[in-house]
Amino acid sequence: MPSTTQRSKAKENRRQALLAAAASLFAVNGFNRVSLEDLGAAAGVSGPAVYRHFSGKQAVLADLLLTVSRELLDGGRQVVETSGDPLAALRRLVEFQVDFALGKPDVIRVQDRDLSNLSEQDQAAVRALQRSYVELWVEVLARLHPGTDVSELRVRAHATFGLINSTPHSVRSHGRRMASAAARPLLEGMALAALTADALPAR
Repeated sequence: MPSTTQRSKAKENRRQALLAAAASLFAVNGFNRVSLEDLGAAAGVSGPAVYRHFSGKQAVLADLLLTVSRELLDGGRQVVETSGDPLAALRRLVEFQVDFALGKPDVIRVQDRDLSNLSEQDQAAVRALQRSYVELWVEVLARLHPGTDVSELRVRAHATFGLINSTPHSVRSHGRRMASAAARPLLEGMALAALTADALPAR
């Protein structure tokens, strides 16, 4: 008879399989065109079995976006805490964000398109986590650009996220996806150039 630990591990594995299936299906078809039966079939379980792990389709979307938002914030904090100086921290933050963009392009698509399908409470929670992640970058940038207005630093951070997170849409050539090995140095170099360049004087 399986132990409690084995049952818990199996349950968590099924939950993760459902989240992975949700990311893929939502990215391709959109949240509103995916049913619980679709999710279950993609994860190898029946539609009703999804309710053993989530209260409904919206709960699956909430778990997906909240989990990735927490992972970004926690991972970003660890990067900053273990980096010796602000430039090293910035380089590692860029690498961390590029890893995310190249590794989870489906989640980026879902975030861009389907955040509004969450409840107001879950939308607020996702946005709060994302703001904290942005401010982590802003704090590092403030150490590299002392005296620069914080609003400008936020613009730099958001512009960098836009550049890196556009990967699912832009890293393609003649209908084929560019290899991550080729995309990575390009994205990292462009992001660092934008983040470290001095601001141009106003005309």
